[in-house]
Amino acid sequence: MDDYLEAFVREGEEHVTSLNNALLELESDPGNEEAMDEIFRTAHTLKGNFGAMGFEDASDLAHAVEDLLDEMRQGDLSVTGDRMDVVFAGIDDIEACLDDIEANGEVTRDVTGTIEAVRGVLEAADDSADDGDAADDEASSPAASVDPTTIVDADVIEGSESPVYHVRVDMGDSQMKGVDGMFVLEEATETFDLLGSEPSPDAINGGDYEDGFDLVVAAEQADVEETVHSLPKLTDATVTEIGADGETSDDAASDGETESVDADEDDEVDTADDAGDDDSGAASSGGGSGGDDGSSAIDNTDTEIQSVRVDVDQLDELHGLVEQLVTTRIKLRRGVEDSDRQVFDELDELDKISGSLQDTVMDMRLVPMKKIVGKFPRLVRDLAREQGKDIDFVVEGDDVELDRTILTEISDPLMHLLRNAVDHGIERPEVREDNGKDPEGTITLSAERDRDRVLIQVRDDGAGIDHETMREKAVEKGVKSQEEVQEMSDDAVEDLVFHPGFSTNDEVTDVSGRGVGMDVVRDTVTRLDGSVSVDSVPGEGTTFTMTLPVTVAIVKVLFVESGGEEYGIPIKTVDEISRMKPVKRVDGEEVITYDETVYPLVRLGDTLDVPGETTNGDGMLVRIRDSERQVAVHCDDVRGQEEVVVKPFEGILSGIPGLSGAAVLGEGDVVTILDVATL
Repeated sequence: MDDYLEAFVREGEEHVTSLNNALLELESDPGNEEAMDEIFRTAHTLKGNFGAMGFEDASDLAHAVEDLLDEMRQGDLSVTGDRMDVVFAGIDDIEACLDDIEANGEVTRDVTGTIEAVRGVLEAADDSADDGDAADDEASSPAASVDPTTIVDADVIEGSESPVYHVRVDMGDSQMKGVDGMFVLEEATETFDLLGSEPSPDAINGGDYEDGFDLVVAAEQADVEETVHSLPKLTDATVTEIGADGETSDDAASDGETESVDADEDDEVDTADDAGDDDSGAASSGGGSGGDDGSSAIDNTDTEIQSVRVDVDQLDELHGLVEQLVTTRIKLRRGVEDSDRQVFDELDELDKISGSLQDTVMDMRLVPMKKIVGKFPRLVRDLAREQGKDIDFVVEGDDVELDRTILTEISDPLMHLLRNAVDHGIERPEVREDNGKDPEGTITLSAERDRDRVLIQVRDDGAGIDHETMREKAVEKGVKSQEEVQEMSDDAVEDLVFHPGFSTNDEVTDVSGRGVGMDVVRDTVTRLDGSVSVDSVPGEGTTFTMTLPVTVAIVKVLFVESGGEEYGIPIKTVDEISRMKPVKRVDGEEVITYDETVYPLVRLGDTLDVPGETTNGDGMLVRIRDSERQVAVHCDDVRGQEEVVVKPFEGILSGIPGLSGAAVLGEGDVVTILDVATL
């Protein structure tokens, strides 16, 4: 896929997400003019972009959806769930078209059926709309209020090979003057040769006019007046032919309109070079207009450059170079520490440079949550309609940033959590009312930064987890015995939701019942060096909390030795390092006491079955943070700390308890990085 096509697809995906979310706002509040304005501008852009790139079927589909939404906006069709389903089906097909273009360079699917479905909803409304337009035509006949010779230069009129007409457009009491004016301009440009307008095209697109505006067009059609009246959005229009001796006007307005068309159609580039705006309608040269417009364009460009898009492949390559730099730095330091050469000043400088480069790259990789959150409102809406539930979906903290890799990985876990909240959490409206609740349930997706971690929560105000039902299902499915579940605390029972194959639903549906999903959440989060927990209050709701690192790959580790083997412990999990303490036994297990708190002892040599001889009585203790695991790790020696590039184990090595990955040190030595939570 070439660069232009890729940029087109990426921009299209953003438009689809924006359109989905604006449609959800419209569905919940049909009178929301802001949402309607966003919908029309986005749908119009999608239609124009598809058309400009030559994807006519997709453009026709976007046009049909746009027309259906217009009927809703005009009040000819009310905004209902069923009609919005048709609109969303159209948006889904538009998104599928983008997928086709990305994969094949063209639209391979047949969208005719979807277009017909959308047009089918429109047929009755179109008939009534035509009747309404005819009645409006008879009721009013506005006269031209602007002298056309102040709009277009006489030389332009005289030089036209086609008859020239002055069109006075009456927009009536339009509630969205900018959007409606934009539609009239677009259709007039496509139908006629538009020579000029008053006010300027930018002013019309911005809704900066009273009850209408004036156009000067050149046309070959014999039925110009009938054609003008067929233009969308206008209430009425008066068409007057202009003679060849029609005096002075403003050429700049003509060029300005050409530029406006070029923005959507990209088919008259040469004319756009001398484009400009002249809000006053006064005469000016093409060069002067171009200069004014150029200043505006520079201002806009400066604003856009504040935020640039970085190609993912280039970013990954840069990240790989940083990893190599960090590894080389470690090799260099270890090498010179064993020699007499004094290069520590240079090493310190290298530390600063590589550290700054590392921080910069890590910041470049950070992506706001909104990049994946944008598709979830639509997911919740569709699931809620399928199950006959009323749900208000709230998103908080979508500007919190995470590493691109982590954000990509947690997209599916978040989807599973939201599906679980809709299916298992929120009750049906009648059930909620019987329990004294608002018939509309609430699901909240929130994110917040906590130092080098991010906390993501999915909360619902539903029925909560029924602990007794969970115990019964655990016994029924053979997950636990009757004796075991009776001894389990409520917290431990809640944790069963993450057990593979566990589900409280008796019936298998498209949403749940197979027992897959929640175990995927825990596996994915654990693989990302994170954790997930659940907290539920029966009758009040459930909260799932994911704790994730902000970045991945480069971490600071503590190097320890046991039996001649070197291992790494992530420094963020270490609470204290000390000499070996007296060992006690509790219930046959070795423990160490710190400030009257008992910590189980894990002897690294025995746990990992290291081949060399280890120290039994002496050595060092590494106490792990209680938030990670209440345990003390015994090793022979502690050798220091260093930032390393950690590569997680994959394939048959992944999932081994106590091991999370490996790092390459000086001379190519490979050190195993420990996972203290499962050690």
